[in-house]
Amino acid sequence: MTPETPITQDVMTLPRKLPDGPVNLIGLTRDELREALLQAGTPEKQAKMRTNQIWQWLYQKGVRQFDEMTNLAKDYRTLLAEHFVIALPEVVSRHVSEDGTRKYLVRIAGDHEVEVVYIPEEGRGTLCVSSQVGCTLTCSFCHTGTQKLVRNLTAGEIVGQVMLARDDLGEWPKPGHQPNEQTRLLSNIVLMGMGEPLYNFDNVRDAMRIVMDPEGICLGRRRITLSTSGVVPEIARTAEEIGCLLAVSFHATTDEVRDKLVPINKRWNIEELLAALKTYPKISNSERITFEYVMLKGVNDSDEDAHRLVKLIKGIPAKINLIPFNEWPGAPYQRSDWKRIKAFADIIYRAGYASPIRTPRGEDIMAACGQLKSATERERKSRKTIEAEAGLT
Repeated sequence: MTPETPITQDVMTLPRKLPDGPVNLIGLTRDELREALLQAGTPEKQAKMRTNQIWQWLYQKGVRQFDEMTNLAKDYRTLLAEHFVIALPEVVSRHVSEDGTRKYLVRIAGDHEVEVVYIPEEGRGTLCVSSQVGCTLTCSFCHTGTQKLVRNLTAGEIVGQVMLARDDLGEWPKPGHQPNEQTRLLSNIVLMGMGEPLYNFDNVRDAMRIVMDPEGICLGRRRITLSTSGVVPEIARTAEEIGCLLAVSFHATTDEVRDKLVPINKRWNIEELLAALKTYPKISNSERITFEYVMLKGVNDSDEDAHRLVKLIKGIPAKINLIPFNEWPGAPYQRSDWKRIKAFADIIYRAGYASPIRTPRGEDIMAACGQLKSATERERKSRKTIEAEAGLT
């Protein structure tokens, strides 16, 4: 790969405007929204004010109809309706786990589907957002990685996941109330759903800037965590252009093992990844980096692995999230025994690092970490398997 080769445009992203169709306002940056309003006939002198007004209606109040934008003149609302739409991904199904976790299957343009997960906790609620249809990384322990990559999500499709979750939670400000007066049910976002966010950098950045905007959804950058498997050239850009917290799907302490678990390691190995991570907290002013480490029985869970991990991350402000493997049909691995996970965590803790063991959430609805895969893709796979076994292919 030459230095000039772009790495975030590996797959197609749909345009924000369909041929001869209205422009969807959801996902446009402030500058793009202003330009779109100008092209639709908004006077230059009014463009900034109109941009701010519409922005607040969309992202602060969750309004979906132009007629409800009551501080705009009626004829201007008619003009908006002629040129624009306010469209979110369609919720196809909604499942609620015994532990309260909610999983949404949502349909986007092209009849593609992605999954979104909301995890309620004491005093907070975290939304796990997808950035691609499928995934290109083929991590061997991850169910999502067995689904073929189709395309990047647009900024509108990414921020739309946040908005539809707020719809379901009833979290938009009630009439007469100011934003943030109510307890936030959706208080945190993790870009840990389907796809590698840093292979869709521009759309992820624009969507998160909308989420962080103080006159909109207004979530601070420390409430957003982007998880990457290690797209090294984009890590510094993430710090400079988004500034959110960073999590890294690490999962192994030697290149030999990581090459198998996280194949992107063959492109940027552990040494290169760690070198990029050492500068991230300084650039972004983030507190510390989270190292995600899935516990696989007999693969990466030995005491030796724990000691190597501590040595590798020396000098990086960090915590280590230990993730008991969430099994899925046909998975080639098993979850480490609880005693083994605890011993691993104790070694890391004694070295001075926080080492929380993640409690599996939503396993009964296949919503846990590494289990996301659209229902139609699961159905399609099973159908192919049946046909092959019957000698029909």
